[in-house]
Amino acid sequence: MTKPIEVRNPRTGKYDYVIIPPPPKLLAQQCNRARRAQVRWQKLGVEGRVAALKEWKQAILAGREKLTDALVNDTGRLSISVMEIDSFLSSIDRWCGLAPDLLQDSAKNTSIPFIALQQTSTPYPVVGVISPWNFPLLLSTIDTIPALLAGCAVVVKPSEIAPRFIAPLIAAINQVPALRDVFSFVEGAGETGAALIENVDLVCFTGSVATGRKVAEVAAQRFIPAFLELGGKDPAIVLESADLELATSAILWGSVVNTGQSCLSIERIYVAESIFEKFYHQLVAKAHRLQLAHPAIESGEIGPIIAERQAGIINEHLADAVQKGAVIHCGGKVEELGGGWWCHPTVLTHVNHTMKVMTEETFGPLMPIMPFTTVEEAVNLANDSIYGLSAAVFAETETEALTVAQQIDAGAISINDAALTAIMHEGEKNAFKLSGLGGSRMGAAAIKRFLRKKAFLIKTNSNQDPWWFEPKV
Repeated sequence: MTKPIEVRNPRTGKYDYVIIPPPPKLLAQQCNRARRAQVRWQKLGVEGRVAALKEWKQAILAGREKLTDALVNDTGRLSISVMEIDSFLSSIDRWCGLAPDLLQDSAKNTSIPFIALQQTSTPYPVVGVISPWNFPLLLSTIDTIPALLAGCAVVVKPSEIAPRFIAPLIAAINQVPALRDVFSFVEGAGETGAALIENVDLVCFTGSVATGRKVAEVAAQRFIPAFLELGGKDPAIVLESADLELATSAILWGSVVNTGQSCLSIERIYVAESIFEKFYHQLVAKAHRLQLAHPAIESGEIGPIIAERQAGIINEHLADAVQKGAVIHCGGKVEELGGGWWCHPTVLTHVNHTMKVMTEETFGPLMPIMPFTTVEEAVNLANDSIYGLSAAVFAETETEALTVAQQIDAGAISINDAALTAIMHEGEKNAFKLSGLGGSRMGAAAIKRFLRKKAFLIKTNSNQDPWWFEPKV
């Protein structure tokens, strides 16, 4: 019998929810049921699968209040939870609109006159999705929706830190007969995720580099594809010509939205030396205006730190920076309020790359700023990282910003804005370095990850000798 897992409320610190992981045998049975049902799901065709997803969306809308309440209890934040649900619902519409065209077969003639080519695809039977706690709903469905439309069955294992949202989603799934046998959730921690990988045909993982390595190794041993989106330490470069009003506002948003708990957060800032002092004074002034969402959830913009372990990491990074000479201009500590962990937006200067706050993923509302003297130096600093997820560049003109952006080792670079991939999912991108592995989870190509291509090579002239046949003279 597996042990129940108690779940902490990030606002109160109380353990007020319990999940029960399934024994490995039960999880294997769940995946086998999905595998059998996937055959019927694939035969529905893309139009039938689109209809099922649209029906599911209507069921979600009918129970939206319960989903919102669950997500708020998972994360301790309100406005971002509402935005997360809106983005999730929008992704259903977007993929339902794209899938019919993207999943069409094709036929054409080839360079050999008597051979025609038909291209088709077949889905991986069962996809396993392992998702994190920072955007529990969105990151558990960002891969799931295209996988379902591609014809796969999907089993999702969300983080044990934020699992409350699962129940309202399951209630909606159960209202769609065509969907409930091919789409399910499983509750549990790392052991459950490891067991899931042993029972699926493809795995999508979002989380830390350390765990991602383990996922990739197990997937490689099983010879199944693994698509990994891992950590980030996203840089922003502010050139001398940049609009400081725009840059400070965008970087503040990109650094502290969701309390900085995003792999797409701006975590280090490089500013031209000539505008450095003016930049950080403006950023500090704007950061001071933001309030904690405490005592009431409507009291401010900055929610609690969701995972208790992360509070320790943020404090560790701050202490390391101060011990090595960093100066804190606002914020500067993680504090306990009402049982939850909170951190005001924090601006630091006199930082360098010997500090953890400049090199390790912090996942908090921290904004360390370094000056640079040349563009080459700025690019080198931005690329001096084991990560390469995304970045931002600010300049007077798009041309100037793009010239710099092309030199940055990252998959998505926002120009004169920050963290745009958090709200715009149409651009195809790959993670660089240790930030991930596999095809783009954004843009039209994302759905193709869940398909194996087939080629039918058809001889069209029965009188034509085989190409290798040489008649005797």
